[in-house]
Amino acid sequence: MERYSSVANTALTNSRTEERGLARIAQRMAAWTEKWFPDAYIFALAGVVVIALAALAIGASPQSIADSFGNGFWDLTAFTLQMAMVVLTGYVVATSPPVARLINKLALVPSTARTAVSFVALMSMSVSFLNWGLSLIFGGLLARAIARRKDLTVDYRALGAAAFMGLGAVWALGLSSSAAQLQATAASLPPALLKITGILDFGTTIFTWQSLLTLVILMALTTVIAHFSAPEGGSIRTAEDLGVDLDDEPSKPAPRSRPGEWLEYSMILPILAGLLTLGWLVSQFLTKPFLTVVSSLNGYLLVFLILGLVLHGTPRNFLQAVTKAVPATAGILVQFPLYAAMAAILTKAAGHGGMTISAHLAGFFSEVGSGGGFAVVIALYTAVLGLLVPSGGGKWLVEAPYVMQSATDVQMNLGWTVQIYNIAEALPNLVNPFFMLPLLAVLRLRARDLVGFTFLQFIFHLPVVLLLVWLLGTTFDFVPPVMPPGK
Repeated sequence: MERYSSVANTALTNSRTEERGLARIAQRMAAWTEKWFPDAYIFALAGVVVIALAALAIGASPQSIADSFGNGFWDLTAFTLQMAMVVLTGYVVATSPPVARLINKLALVPSTARTAVSFVALMSMSVSFLNWGLSLIFGGLLARAIARRKDLTVDYRALGAAAFMGLGAVWALGLSSSAAQLQATAASLPPALLKITGILDFGTTIFTWQSLLTLVILMALTTVIAHFSAPEGGSIRTAEDLGVDLDDEPSKPAPRSRPGEWLEYSMILPILAGLLTLGWLVSQFLTKPFLTVVSSLNGYLLVFLILGLVLHGTPRNFLQAVTKAVPATAGILVQFPLYAAMAAILTKAAGHGGMTISAHLAGFFSEVGSGGGFAVVIALYTAVLGLLVPSGGGKWLVEAPYVMQSATDVQMNLGWTVQIYNIAEALPNLVNPFFMLPLLAVLRLRARDLVGFTFLQFIFHLPVVLLLVWLLGTTFDFVPPVMPPGK
């Protein structure tokens, strides 16, 4: 262990010495955030206190604030479980034997150090369109597989940063976007938000040509930056230089010890469950509109969960993978109830003139964005708030009531407003290391090893994102909220 620490510290010291320009600034910023940023749960708790104080400031009574807090605390129970399952199912699928074999084959594709880094970035972002949790683990395992190659010397830090690009650049433009999934699922929407936005299926958000064009542009930009920012020659720091063990041999389950365990080691039940799920999915596509099916968060999670079971082969292997995945869901489980409480105080604790904080904020953004700059203002606000509240779905619940009301006031398309949020939401991930944690566990690195590269991406992404949300926003017409049947 002492040797490991010595090698790692020496490598880190050398890397800081050799870094120049933006990368050096980013390394210092990463060191500052590691030292001074508290856990994200502290931000969530502090957010509740700040919003409660703001409600008092506008004249809301302490009783109404307390009632809103307590009554709204469990408003998002279903959505909290759904978001935890996004992470869990992504991890389980990524660590299955067939995907591991695919990763090992993909690791042989790049022929140079720089193409290896850009290839990992491109693959991470492509997988992220399906599931951002899957992207983190898949990208990390692909980076490790490439780093194990004896015929290629690649900077392990750059590989790790590239593996993060699925979440750091485009995750919210994919099928597992928290905001888009929430807006497409009536049962998961808080009633107050549903009244403002109605239902927005993927046809109005993820699958608009404007959103898909943005996805392609950001993926291309990210891949190019990853390629040309990858160190070469003497600046390369390999996994060995950093003291990282690259052994990924999976642990085998204990052998069967009693007759009652036979089904745990059999493929019969996973295959039958897979066939049932396939039959259900075919039925859904035959009887319902395509966009309704792909916009269903529950259906999405069902498919990924059973896919993980089938890919692992036996229930015992599957449960072993689930056990390893559960710790990565802890932050979601304890933070989302606080975000629900914040949203309740924002929308229900009325002050002077019956105005809530949400109403005041909606008026502010409507006034600031009335000259056509609404998209840019919301994107900047989302990015800044994301540094302090690192949670795409939870933060949307805080922002959505007043942002969507403002969008209605200035006649901005509601679906594109969700996408403005989604596009800008990824930006703070390139600076704040919170969502790097599952990836860092796979890579066995620290945030400061990656942020030098991700911060460079941030510098280029920011102006491009602001230009895209403004320019493409002008191509939309306003469409009033569409309420689900019976509402």
